[in-house]
Amino acid sequence: MKLDSASSMESLCKQYTNLTPDDVLKLKEVAASIQLMADLNQSNIFIDCLTKEGTHAIVVAEAAPSISKTLYKNSVVGKFAYDAFEPGVVFTLKTGKHMLLNRAITQECKTVEQSVMPIKNSKNKVIGTLIMEKDISDQVSHQRKLEALSEATEKLSGILIGMAENRPIISEVIEEALFFIDGDRKVLYCNPPATNLVLDLCDKKCIAGTPLTAYLPSLEELINHSEELLVKEIKISNRFYQVKKIDLGSEEKPTGTFIIMRDMTELREKERELIVKSVAIREIHHRVKNNLQTVASLLRLQMRREVPEESKIHFIKSLNRILSIASVYEIILSSSSVDEVDLHSLIEKIGNMIVYGEEHDNKEISIVYEGSRMLVNSSKAVSMALVINELIQNCIKHAFKNQERGQIKVSFDRIDQDLEVVVNDDGAGYSKDAKHSFGLEIVKMMVEHDLGGQFTIDRTENGTCASVKFQIERQGDRS
Repeated sequence: MKLDSASSMESLCKQYTNLTPDDVLKLKEVAASIQLMADLNQSNIFIDCLTKEGTHAIVVAEAAPSISKTLYKNSVVGKFAYDAFEPGVVFTLKTGKHMLLNRAITQECKTVEQSVMPIKNSKNKVIGTLIMEKDISDQVSHQRKLEALSEATEKLSGILIGMAENRPIISEVIEEALFFIDGDRKVLYCNPPATNLVLDLCDKKCIAGTPLTAYLPSLEELINHSEELLVKEIKISNRFYQVKKIDLGSEEKPTGTFIIMRDMTELREKERELIVKSVAIREIHHRVKNNLQTVASLLRLQMRREVPEESKIHFIKSLNRILSIASVYEIILSSSSVDEVDLHSLIEKIGNMIVYGEEHDNKEISIVYEGSRMLVNSSKAVSMALVINELIQNCIKHAFKNQERGQIKVSFDRIDQDLEVVVNDDGAGYSKDAKHSFGLEIVKMMVEHDLGGQFTIDRTENGTCASVKFQIERQGDRS
């Protein structure tokens, strides 16, 4: 790849994408070979990356075959690839799945056979796509001519029957406003939604032969844009519209332009409401966390001043329960989620707080965790926080009385719709004849009533195993 091409790629990635310098370096390595690929396959090769908005892609590198005809008259580096015209590219960028021998429309309105492969970084994250395009315009043209001969009679009769029965054709019943304008930007056709849109926005009737910009001056820049295919969102009279421009014909012989407008106001309003609700929910979580930490601080202050030594253990248990619940809200606030908690982070935070944050009569106690990242909603997370707190406290209090050291292992796994959390220790072993502690009573109540699950605790060959199993999402959990 040439030095100026490498500089252009780096500049485009920095301006339009969220890629890291390491990601850009990986793309440069791939780009160094695309000219060889283009010559070998007699195809145009491109590298596209997802833009910051995540709605479309941008071309950051290209190579045309040097010994055969190229697809494009002009360079497309820096051009956008929209989902509406090149769905395979955006699909691969978002999913990491390849798309082979897929048909697409180029920036210059040519039909091509397109294959798309993901480009991934060292962390297996998709950072771009490698695209190969072959011109099949002649093949498609020949195929269409054959199809036209057999379908012409059927289409003509269908249109005639529709007119006879006073039924609207497709353009008359689609929800989007559709305008067809000529080279002078004069309206040749507009469907009923387009007529109503003009009437609503400027209180005028859309008349054929009048320039569209006379009714909608906000569209002038988009209509005059040199791109043949363009999608843009604009605001007109406090309403939001997605506007698509499709130029027909060629530069030498244009035949007209389609302008398609879709009212996005309701969608944008709902998005705004969701953002406001998300901010409100996070503010509530923040206040709950602060209130719990205030209560914890008051308990610590009380312990230092007026609590007998023999009663401090009960205060510590209450303190840990409060801090376990507070951990739920700390994790929510530190993540991008509004109301979901990573179970692994929650269990690790609570376990480390209890095992490594306190003295245990000179005993050396360690804790390990096993399980992948798993999200649960905040209400379940609060119940799980209390359950994990009590089970780990139970291990520390009862399992290692006659041992100098011990280990606690917390593992969790998803089985279909059920989540199972298991707490093992290598201590003395649980006795069924022993009276249940208050902590285990809390666990049993929380699991059965709040989580709708089952709790079991049994002696094993190497200690004790406590298991909690419940459905991750029960009917009625979500609205």
